[in-house]
Amino acid sequence: MNMQPPSASLTPYGNRVLVTGGDRGIGLAAAEAYAAAGCNIVLNSFGAPDKAEAEARRLAEAFGVSACSLQADVGDSLAARAMTRGAAEFLGGLDIVVCNAGICHFKSILELTDEEWLRHLNTNLSGTFYVAQEAAKIMIAQGSGGRIIFTTSVGAFRSNGTQTHYCATKGGQNLLMQGMALELGPYGITVNAVAPGWIHTDINDASSRDPAIFEPWLRAHCPVGRLGVGDDVKGAYLFLASRQAAYVNASTITIDGGWMAQL
Repeated sequence: MNMQPPSASLTPYGNRVLVTGGDRGIGLAAAEAYAAAGCNIVLNSFGAPDKAEAEARRLAEAFGVSACSLQADVGDSLAARAMTRGAAEFLGGLDIVVCNAGICHFKSILELTDEEWLRHLNTNLSGTFYVAQEAAKIMIAQGSGGRIIFTTSVGAFRSNGTQTHYCATKGGQNLLMQGMALELGPYGITVNAVAPGWIHTDINDASSRDPAIFEPWLRAHCPVGRLGVGDDVKGAYLFLASRQAAYVNASTITIDGGWMAQL
């Protein structure tokens, strides 16, 4: 049996990749997948420059690609756009952009402050818009098409009592993805999304390590019977960024172990 890794069977659409929130969790998993496929990488992060730089060095050494990290708060329009242009300068252009940066504070909507609401809105939704729009302009100027991928969530389709604010931003991302796909398709740029379920990341680390929390959830909601991990999302990011996905546009790949299939 041929057990080739996904990177051997999918040809990336170019080799110049920017991943926001790329120094950890789902973003880092996507970056690893692209680096393994021979892509050069820019990891955007905010507030953890040493870790981001260390991860960039690790990818460069492990896969023989060029990689660097760029610090920017994607919720700040000027910083997000400058970072995107900086990534294009380092890479010599942009072929694949993953808008992954996001935050999620678990809190009742009745206790959420205006500042917290705006922080989620700015980082998750506005930040995605700033980076994706700037990247689209760069790709259009290049004239060679491109791939833009949003990390949304199953929370884009159903909400939750302590994540109302987060889910609202993810629902907005989903509609932003669809609208941009309609406008950018004629330029050869596809826009799609990956919607993870419960993937063990820094955001949910405490809950993901507590059997008293995750085991009842698994029994009630997850036919696969385990939490997701970073490796579970790599294939979706590779596929959506591949040449083989040229006719996939305005689509979402849900990676949730079957959670969303249930009433």
